[in-house]
Amino acid sequence: MELAIDRLLGDPQLIQKLNGKRVALLAHPASVTRNLVHTADALIASGKIDLRAAFGPQHGMRGDKQDNMIESEDYVDPVLKFPVFSLYGKVRRPTPHMLDTFDVVLVDLQDVGCRIYTFLTTLFYMLEECAPLGKSVWVLDRPNPAGRPIEGTILESGYESFVGHAAMPMRHGMTLGECAKWFVAHKKLDIDLQVIEMKGYDPEVGPGFGWPLGELSWVNPSPNATTLSMARAYSGTVLIEGTHLSEGRGTTRPLEVLGAPQLKMNEILADMRSFAPQWLKGCDLRICHFEPTFQKHVGKTCNGFQIHVDHQAYDPEQFKPYRLVTLWLKAIRKIHPEYDIWRSFTYEYESARLAIDLISGGTFLREWVDSASSTPEQFDARLMADEAAWAKARQGFLLY
Repeated sequence: MELAIDRLLGDPQLIQKLNGKRVALLAHPASVTRNLVHTADALIASGKIDLRAAFGPQHGMRGDKQDNMIESEDYVDPVLKFPVFSLYGKVRRPTPHMLDTFDVVLVDLQDVGCRIYTFLTTLFYMLEECAPLGKSVWVLDRPNPAGRPIEGTILESGYESFVGHAAMPMRHGMTLGECAKWFVAHKKLDIDLQVIEMKGYDPEVGPGFGWPLGELSWVNPSPNATTLSMARAYSGTVLIEGTHLSEGRGTTRPLEVLGAPQLKMNEILADMRSFAPQWLKGCDLRICHFEPTFQKHVGKTCNGFQIHVDHQAYDPEQFKPYRLVTLWLKAIRKIHPEYDIWRSFTYEYESARLAIDLISGGTFLREWVDSASSTPEQFDARLMADEAAWAKARQGFLLY
């Protein structure tokens, strides 16, 4: 397959459209060519594009910020000699001063296929700010490593935040270019949006099911997106950011291992298998123990489990990470009724609304977990309605 950045660099007709234009780049560490050259360096080396500025999303353009929710500053690239503006520092949206540096912005971001992943919101903010000023946005498309499956409720009105800006489900099943096309239509933005498509990409072909195994190296798009397995599980495991449980930050398998001190994992897993065994399909679960070196429960032994989706048990259609992790929370509520599950401290600068509600996009998930009488059928009914609605809504914007 051929990435959009490689298509751009190798297509004189595409390059011609940028002649005479001041160009900016929105990128991060995984913004690399097939040969692992960073997009900024490749654009400069081509000698054909007038690159005037760059933007870095959360964690910075070069990925310098290792922990979560750590801001970056603006700076001048010491080698390339142009300004690099932070969209995760003093501002989240590009300012008029920043926008004045370019005519066309190239967006080359590796996504993981989840509504909460902040690169998606950064793209949406860029589109909204560029539209009224007549700026062009070119999305250089990349694979969605989570593939086409859809899961989760659609973000409810009133729960918009930096970890959820548009009415889409948690696991949206689209590439970033497809998301951009949907968002422009959904918001009725008057903007020159160009999506440079990949060639030879099929998100439904195994064994990668979204990620072209053997063709592209995995480069961490953010410091804790360390493996393809993380990307596959993230639409469920990210829910744990809204709790006092550990999502594995501070370990070598963040967002693949989940746990907390003193959990009775054998009882919890038995309850999960009894209550909703259908939500455990498509993967293997292994009880494990870990000690985070930073973030929640630092220095304490956590009892938990690892989600394994890197071998023959993985089935992208049966694997339901959102349901699986919610089921784990439900079992904890039953086995450890005294446990204070829901995160009560600030999350992404939000303190008025609970983090779990921001992440899940409403109160439904939390209320279902907390209710002693709730059933898997009730949860499924709500999710399946939203998933069907999204499948219909996205259909006209799929490119592959």
